[in-house]
Amino acid sequence: MAADWIARLADDERKRDELRNLASAAAERRASLARVLGRRMVEELRVAITRDVDVFRQEFPGDQTRAIVFDDARPGGGFVVGKPASPSVSLDVVPHLDSAVVNCRYQFTPTNGLPAREDRVELMFAGDQEESFQIKNQGTGQVYSSVEALSEYLLSPVFTGRPR
Repeated sequence: MAADWIARLADDERKRDELRNLASAAAERRASLARVLGRRMVEELRVAITRDVDVFRQEFPGDQTRAIVFDDARPGGGFVVGKPASPSVSLDVVPHLDSAVVNCRYQFTPTNGLPAREDRVELMFAGDQEESFQIKNQGTGQVYSSVEALSEYLLSPVFTGRPR
């Protein structure tokens, strides 16, 4: 009788070990997807943002108050988009593919002399299969089905000079 409880306990421990191993394998699969597909998504986002910035510039040719600058010479695939004219705003996008996160930091400088305001958005790669891999806003839970939708979300405050 005394050995029965040990056998039950050992079986329970084996089941827990199996669940931990399955969870660990799933986490590794997600991390691998984030490294591979995340890099591709960040590159596609860069292309979409470059295109959208060019289209916006064409809407206001010669208007320096709506001039938008784009700097993609950042390490790790990051980039900065900014509107230097008052009210100025910059968006710094920094991907961290190993942790499946893209940090976005807005800095708004108002026209009334108040100090600059910072807003942060943390985007996470979601999904554990290639066909369901997406980007999710960690703060709102919003899932972006395309990089075009994410570009619109990220660029609207830059183009308008106003926080969300």
